[in-house]
Amino acid sequence: MQLFFLGEAGLLDNKECTTHWRRTDLLQKRYPMAKVVTDVLFLKSDNIYTSGGISSGIDLALSILEDWTSPFLVNKVARGLVVYQRRSSSHNQQSIYLDYRNHINPKIHLVQDYLTEHISNEFSIEKLSELALMSSRNLTRVFKNITGITILEYLTKLRLEKAKILKNNPDNTIEYIASECGFKSPRQLQRILKSAAETKKQ
Repeated sequence: MQLFFLGEAGLLDNKECTTHWRRTDLLQKRYPMAKVVTDVLFLKSDNIYTSGGISSGIDLALSILEDWTSPFLVNKVARGLVVYQRRSSSHNQQSIYLDYRNHINPKIHLVQDYLTEHISNEFSIEKLSELALMSSRNLTRVFKNITGITILEYLTKLRLEKAKILKNNPDNTIEYIASECGFKSPRQLQRILKSAAETKKQ
């Protein structure tokens, strides 16, 4: 609620700002001079920094630290905080890098980290099983029980997220994006993107 104190003081007037998605409508209604942006993690507008919640506040803090120091130091701090993936302000408040990770199983976290860091590699359940020191069958079962989705579904979500980011650069061809994200062909990527868009509309 501290953000509303800034609004009362007039410090949000003509400033871009954000807050938790449950409060963005209220914030805009109460302070019409503020430029409330929805579904972003954090915003920096002159000397006013705002975030979309507690976890995104960590992302904002890491971003500020990176402005002051270096990405290398920020990575060390993030690891110490057990933040598995730094997110930028352009990510929306629901992120594949944080979703499906509200568990404490270190072996599944290890598998999720590996998939994130080797997203363009060929998918191999045997390789992941060796990494987690589990049988393929047990890893498949445990991953689904803990996250609610299969390993392949999780990997596809990771690849789609990266593809969406790469698509923001007009210099990236569909062939390049498909290769970087581990899709077998541009056609496969386009088909999955279309399917994801249709699902979102439903």
